[in-house]
Amino acid sequence: MIALALPAQDSGSFTPPGIDEMHLPAILPWGAHDGFSKQMLLVILSVVIIATFFILAARKQQLVPGKLQFAGEMAYGFVRNSIAKDIIGGKDFIKYVPLLFSLFFFILVNNIYGAIPVIQLPSFSHVGGAYVLAGIVYFTWIIIGIKKNGLKYFKLATVPSGVPWYILPIVVPIEIISNFLVRPVTHSLRLFATMLAGHLIVMLAGSGIEFLVMQENVLLKGTSVLVLVGAIAMYMLEALIMALQAYVFTLLTAIYIEGALHADSH
Repeated sequence: MIALALPAQDSGSFTPPGIDEMHLPAILPWGAHDGFSKQMLLVILSVVIIATFFILAARKQQLVPGKLQFAGEMAYGFVRNSIAKDIIGGKDFIKYVPLLFSLFFFILVNNIYGAIPVIQLPSFSHVGGAYVLAGIVYFTWIIIGIKKNGLKYFKLATVPSGVPWYILPIVVPIEIISNFLVRPVTHSLRLFATMLAGHLIVMLAGSGIEFLVMQENVLLKGTSVLVLVGAIAMYMLEALIMALQAYVFTLLTAIYIEGALHADSH
């Protein structure tokens, strides 16, 4: 299906797909700098999907849960216990579960779009969405740190305890750059880069299959089967990475919140 979505090769040389073919033209010519895009539509749709699923799952709160309620409780319990409680700790975690829960499933659904035929476009293959989420998390943990420790938080976050005073002029700038500049950039680019690169690889394989099938040489046509096998393997790997990146982004968010809450004990 990827190959069919790409333009036919009309020459003897292979033309690989690019980012422009991945990020489709605007659906509507207004509403944003580049118009209302397919990514924007998918983001809105993801909110509807997530809200509908969990509203339906929580509608009948039975002592013996049905399949839908059980799936909803398992999904919620995974974020609550395996991420929020394990990382932030039993005393403080509960108030941050809604944020972590929303981040995990919002990213998961928007990533999984890339594995669905016809849609085949992870929303976070566009860097703007990743920047917005990382920015929200960035200001969240800074505000949490200030609320818990006051302005002293900035000292706690940049001046490691036990470090000799004569090394501090070297260590403090590194800590400032690492915590307040590099951290939000890597948090966003990790999600964006993996989604973009993985999907481009799958598109490249699909385009390669199309190119080989269109050749007159029988041997070249035969090698398209090998490319197809590799494309299927990459597709499965990409599907795994889609779920993994939702987990990693949420896990790092919990780690940053825990660091802000307990900066005085690190």
